[in-house]
Amino acid sequence: MLGWTRRWGVSIVSLAMGLVALLVFRRGLPHVGWIVGYLLLLWLIVAVLAEARAPLETRGRGFVVGAAEYTIQTLYHNLLLFVLPAYWASATLASPNALFLGGVAVGALVTAVDPLYRALARGNRWIQHAFLGFSMFAALNVALPLVGVRPFVALLGSAALAGLALTPALRRDVPGWARAHGLAVAVAVVAVGVVWVGRALVPPAPLFLAEKTVARDVENLAPVEPVSGSVRAETVTGWGGGLAAYTAVHAPSGLRQAIEHVWWKNGQVIARVPLSPVLGGRAEGFRTWSRKSDLGSPLPGRYTVDVMTASGQLIGRLSFTVTP
Repeated sequence: MLGWTRRWGVSIVSLAMGLVALLVFRRGLPHVGWIVGYLLLLWLIVAVLAEARAPLETRGRGFVVGAAEYTIQTLYHNLLLFVLPAYWASATLASPNALFLGGVAVGALVTAVDPLYRALARGNRWIQHAFLGFSMFAALNVALPLVGVRPFVALLGSAALAGLALTPALRRDVPGWARAHGLAVAVAVVAVGVVWVGRALVPPAPLFLAEKTVARDVENLAPVEPVSGSVRAETVTGWGGGLAAYTAVHAPSGLRQAIEHVWWKNGQVIARVPLSPVLGGRAEGFRTWSRKSDLGSPLPGRYTVDVMTASGQLIGRLSFTVTP
């Protein structure tokens, strides 16, 4: 029993603390402050440990180092759980950005199971660096838009800040803080480039679709004769051969974000419609729509309307079918 407790007790406590953190996030408390506080605490412990590790181990105070490493692991876990609901809401499961959501979920799970985290990270500094950088990036990418930073700027800024935050961690790998900082700057530059190229893989959290439907038209910002799933071709013909895509995008208060509707038919783009910029703050989402008056011939087919940021991140997707 004692052996089992030693092996799994830490994991159970970490998971319990993470679930408490997740509950706090979902209850709508000022989570920006929580996220920033966790980030600062995480970076401070990593920085202090970078200087204090060797003296502590020399003096036989390895238990202090172990406690600090466990605290860092717990902070990783709580940070990833804090932002998991935002990425869950923002990700489109049938698109590539679901991979990033999966990464956040896997990171939260690995850091909750102490034996698994110990096996993966405790003996490998680069995996530890990866956990630090990924946790920082995932958390900042949610926190910055919550204070009005546009998602694309937040995306690149989060990558840069996460790279720079590695300075104290890299101090263990190179002599002197100046070299560690120089290496962190190089990592930040590479991270920004990677994120720029792979931006479609990252959900634009905390933006998400609060409502979506296809309809005959939209009047007074409300869908007229909405349809669900499929619509007959003869019905569309009777409506003039076109349909409207109605979407409501939820965004934080103070955020302004340009978006567009990209219409697809049978896997081919048939229209790109720039829309009015999303203005955050409305609980039901910022309502916007586009209408494709000519869906081409023949009408039957599989249609999707992607709601995209101006920088190419997918906010959400509306799908429907026109049947013969």
